Parts: sequence; structure tokens; C-alpha cells
Amino acid sequence: MRAISVVIPACNAAATIAATLASLRSEAEIIGEILLVDDASTDGTATIAREAAAQLSLPLRVLSAKCRDAGGARNLALAEAVYSWVYLIDADDLHLRGGLRALLRKAREQPEADMIVGAYRRRVNGQDRQIKMPNGYQAACLANASAYVKGDIRSVAVGSVLASRTLIGETRFPSEWPMTRTRCSGHG
Repeated sequence: MRAISVVIPACNAAATIAATLASLRSEAEIIGEILLVDDASTDGTATIAREAAAQLSLPLRVLSAKCRDAGGARNLALAEAVYSWVYLIDADDLHLRGGLRALLRKAREQPEADMIVGAYRRRVNGQDRQIKMPNGYQAACLANASAYVKGDIRSVAVGSVLASRTLIGETRFPSEWPMTRTRCSGHG
């Protein structure tokens, strides 16, 4: 039943990455791969992530990079992702238990959907603040785009969206650096 590629950009995240991976453990049977982009870390992020993933039996693949920004790191992982659904989470965030299963269940209930938006826990300076629920979204994509441009709905948060590979296509995150293999190189 593995259907999801998890993308995690990480730069000097040794203090938080093990907890982030542990928060994904309850969803292991639906996660096909976890792509951690170690973006020029100097604190052993990749080593700690590998050790944590081995202990948690998570399918981690580390991609080494020198993108020097989260957008470029995410783009590198998106180019490598192989599963039909993609879930993005930051290296210092915690996944809400059962969240991926709930998103995937909604995706299966609505097979025409290419993006499923769920709740997320807002964290500030490593402290849990509140759970934010999506609101203002409609079934019509153009209506959502229009509402977003007008400021009636906010953009979705990392750690709250399951997006299909079809939807993502060749779309990439803004990045300070051009996304090329020479600029953001190295595969783990």
C-alpha cells in the first residue's frame, strides 16, 4: 500500500530531524520513501537522520546538496520522488499522527482530486501553538485560485498537503539558485 514520497529539506537540523522522522513512524506502511535533502549541513544531520530512520524502520534516502535554500532542496527531491503522492514537511516540524492516512483516505474517496489539504499544528520556536484547520477552500480550482489572489484564503502550510505527482508535474518552488545538477549536486 506504499503510495507516498515524503520530502524533507534539511540544513543543520541535527537537533530536530530525529523527532521529525519519529513523528512519521506511525504512517510507515503507506510511506514508500522519505527523501531528505541534506543541504550543506555541517552538524551531522544526515548521519543522525540515517540512524533514526534505521531504528524506526523508515525508508530514508539522503540526497546531498548545496542548494542553500529550502526551495532548491525541495525541488531536488521532487525531481527524484517516485510515488504517486508527495507530502512535504520541514526538518523541524512534527507530523500529526494519522494525518497521512486521513489525507490518503480523502484522496481515494475523491479520485479526481490532485491535492488534499488537512490540518496542521502551528509551532513557533519549537513550541506547539495551535492546530489550524483549512477553511475557505471550494471544490472548484479556479474559485480557490481567485480567492487566494484576493486574500480570502491563505496558502497551505508545509506538513498539511498531499499533492499528486500529476499536479506537481514540472512545477517547482521558487529558489534563490537555479536548479541544476551542478549548482545543487550530489545524490546520497
